[in-house]
Amino acid sequence: METTMQKYFHWGAIGSLVVLIIWCVLWEMVLAPLKPGGSWLVLKALPLLLPLYGVFKRDIYTLQWTSMMILLYFTEGVVRGWSDKGNLSAWLGWGEALVVCVYFVCAVLYLRPYKRAAKKLAKELLDKVKVNTVK
Repeated sequence: METTMQKYFHWGAIGSLVVLIIWCVLWEMVLAPLKPGGSWLVLKALPLLLPLYGVFKRDIYTLQWTSMMILLYFTEGVVRGWSDKGNLSAWLGWGEALVVCVYFVCAVLYLRPYKRAAKKLAKELLDKVKVNTVK
């Protein structure tokens, strides 16, 4: 059973992932592409499409691995925000890093109760095994 806050975190993760996909496509095709008319760098949005279904379906494993994979996009955003010469491109880089932070926080806070329950279950199982092996 999910709490109200977990539902908000879930929708925050979905929303920020969709925003990041759109952000990457618009950045590399329309707003500030590396080459006029768009660049092949737009393909960086494709890996973000893979976990979209799993995140939407609340798959714990998908949310776990995407919270780590998404950090590559954070790195790209910070590097391009810091080093791009075009003013718009630099701002888009910082914006990408911000959207990634929103996704990361939402995913981690959504998963938090599941992690606590898993630790509690593992502890109970270990305690049960210890009691049975001591006899």
